Amino acid sequence: MKHNIYPRLAWTGIRKNGRLYLPYILTCAGMVMMFYIVSFLASSEYLGSCRGGDMIQQLLSLGCGVIGVFAAIFLFYTNSFLMRRRKKEFGLYNILGMGKWNIARVLLWETLMIAGLSLGAGGLGGILFSKLAELCIVNILKADAVFTMAIDTGGLGKTVVLFGIIFALILANALRQLHFANPIELLHSENTGERPPRANWLFAVAGAALLAGAYYLAVTLEDPLEVVLLFFVAVIMVIVATYLLFISGSVTICRCLQKNKRYYYRTNHFVSVSSMVYRMRRNGAGLASICILCTMVLVMVSSTVCLYIGAEDSLHTRYPRHLNMTARASEAEMLSGGESKKLRELSEQVLSQYGRTAENVLDYRIAGMTACEQDGVFRTEDPGVYAFRGNYRDVWQIYIVPLEDYNRLMGAQEELSGREALVYTTKETYKRDSVSIGGSEPFVVRRTVEDFVDNAEDAEQVIPSLFLIIADFEEVVGEFSGLVDFAGERAFDLKWHYAFDTGGTEEEQIEIYDELKKQIREYDIKNSEEKKESFASVQLESRARGRASFFALYGGLFFLGILLGIVFVFAAVLIMYYKQISEGYEDQSRFEIMQKVGMTKREIRKSVNSQVITVFFLPLAAAGLHLAFAFPMIQKCLLMFGLTNLTLLILVTLASFGLFALLYVFAYRITSRSYYTIVSGGSGDR
Repeated sequence: MKHNIYPRLAWTGIRKNGRLYLPYILTCAGMVMMFYIVSFLASSEYLGSCRGGDMIQQLLSLGCGVIGVFAAIFLFYTNSFLMRRRKKEFGLYNILGMGKWNIARVLLWETLMIAGLSLGAGGLGGILFSKLAELCIVNILKADAVFTMAIDTGGLGKTVVLFGIIFALILANALRQLHFANPIELLHSENTGERPPRANWLFAVAGAALLAGAYYLAVTLEDPLEVVLLFFVAVIMVIVATYLLFISGSVTICRCLQKNKRYYYRTNHFVSVSSMVYRMRRNGAGLASICILCTMVLVMVSSTVCLYIGAEDSLHTRYPRHLNMTARASEAEMLSGGESKKLRELSEQVLSQYGRTAENVLDYRIAGMTACEQDGVFRTEDPGVYAFRGNYRDVWQIYIVPLEDYNRLMGAQEELSGREALVYTTKETYKRDSVSIGGSEPFVVRRTVEDFVDNAEDAEQVIPSLFLIIADFEEVVGEFSGLVDFAGERAFDLKWHYAFDTGGTEEEQIEIYDELKKQIREYDIKNSEEKKESFASVQLESRARGRASFFALYGGLFFLGILLGIVFVFAAVLIMYYKQISEGYEDQSRFEIMQKVGMTKREIRKSVNSQVITVFFLPLAAAGLHLAFAFPMIQKCLLMFGLTNLTLLILVTLASFGLFALLYVFAYRITSRSYYTIVSGGSGDR
């Protein structure tokens, strides 16, 4: 046999089965392009030199691994559809005299051609779009763009090696199937597995129980820390339950539809239901995969888009003013003494050097402690024990604030006497009418106030905060001086918060920050040398300095969320397409028989719509249900990133689901048209 016949047979097979191979090659090329782009960005020297670029490159390195693993799994999955269709052709080659070794050489050439086309088109697309992706990230980081084209040879090498290994493994798997099959099995491979599976009620009940358990966790968990710890447990439960319900539940649905005579014995339902029931076990697994991919897309896109849109709000919550100073003291008297006055004067001197004055000043004292509520009493020695046991829902961050500072900050004229107190809470509502700390005489809650200044510490925590506003700050702090935490250390921190806006550009704010930080360092050194009693530590933070890391984190998650969302969307669409194509070829002979006995093409179209609508919209509905029950858990996880805007999250989630549903309907119309074309005899490649 001439050696050039193998590449000719391979190319003819690809060309004749273009309906199957073209989407597969485009998918392979898309995966190659995505992997190269992420690899290019993860090692871009220019991106690494931008402020926040190193953080975003760490996220992209993680995304590179995710895309690589997903590409391997998904390409194996989609290749199985191709092999199922081509086995009949290979069986015919075998009967006509070609040995398995000859067929293996045809498969080798097919794999080399597909790999060459995929790597060539994907690599070229990656090179062309990598600069666009870099400009997008630079825009996210709000850095200056540089319009110079570069090719990452290292990234190209990694891409070629990774996908070379994937294609080699796919070829090895195809050769394994060829080796263990005989010609008769290959010829009839499209008709294997046609026994109607029985409804497995055990799996169906187990799936329903797992799904109910996952939904219960998502709805009932209150503390964000518990949510984070159990999030992946709930995800695994949902994935397993989805597969069990779609595989076993879909068979049960078909059986129930067959028992419903009014529904089943109709022209547009009879053929579709009777054909679906024979392949529902495999069909259910594919539908479950589509559902999981849809859910992943919706969760990732809605979460990351919401984080990116709300990044500015989160930034302002984390840094209430342009410059934020926090001084820690050992005694309450020191918070209002001469040391705080010196730091104010030092700040004013630095600002005057740049022609600026302090604006929107925050100046208040605070005593903070972590405590666990037990029967209306906050105890400081217990949170560690509760944290170890995994029960965080009763843990609070307590902040004691002087009434004098509250009235000055809020422009109020509140008056308190004795053990009266005002209360302000975040993340949770305090429902008791008194507050007792460490078993001391309780404070009577006069009322709960609606607002207080943003507290950067509260923004960084996931546990709720209770601000206790009292009249005599120093006396109360002295009363609690003996409180210790679970480690035996003093339970509370005494702090003086001093924050202000400076005006000017971010570059000017950073210059003022650097100079003030230098002056504070010299001030600390001088106090240490003169052995003066001073603040234990003085911390200075700048919103302009923090902006880069904020947008690097949120922007990186946003970019990865959109990128992986695109990958998963195409994966879901391709699974739908191949399912329709493969099942269209399998149903073609049945519909030919029905046409011969009088079924019209219009009735075929109705039957096709009945089948596709009955089955292929189940994943979208299930994904929407998963997203709805996961919403409380997603909202609490986003609290870890400082996102508290619930309205924004709801709107973004609804918009994401609406746009995805439109895309899903579009994919449905394309795939159902392909199925109809095949079963109605409009396809020539049988």
